[in-house]
Amino acid sequence: MLRAWLAYHRATLLMKAGGLAEDAWRRPMVPSGTSMGGLVKHLGYVERWWFRIVFRAEELDVPWTGDDPDADWRVEPGETPEQIVGFYMTEIEASDRAVAGASLDDVAEYPDSEKTLRWIMTHMIEETARHNGHADILREMLDGATGK
Repeated sequence: MLRAWLAYHRATLLMKAGGLAEDAWRRPMVPSGTSMGGLVKHLGYVERWWFRIVFRAEELDVPWTGDDPDADWRVEPGETPEQIVGFYMTEIEASDRAVAGASLDDVAEYPDSEKTLRWIMTHMIEETARHNGHADILREMLDGATGK
């Protein structure tokens, strides 16, 4: 059930972000600077963080730092919607491989973590669903499209 709900919310995000022109994809729509592209990019790094870095203790790069904690939200010059969606899809596939065969009660391998896969899956459903709400608002502000 957890895997199915996460898959549903992942697909919903891609549906909400799909079909936008590149300028709309990059356009910050709220004072924090959030754009649709930044939202998709952020969720790609969230997938990487929780499933691969925390659950499997893989040593992978992330863009944020203490000086730039929101770097994963920025669409950089030269990044296209296709590249960011491709990154998100690649991270989803890697996340799914990272948890294949694992028990929901397995504890993350990251040092000093006590999070179980059940906790991580539940958190990722919450995180992705919450950002789908943001995507709803961004999309409506960009072109008036609304949906489920």
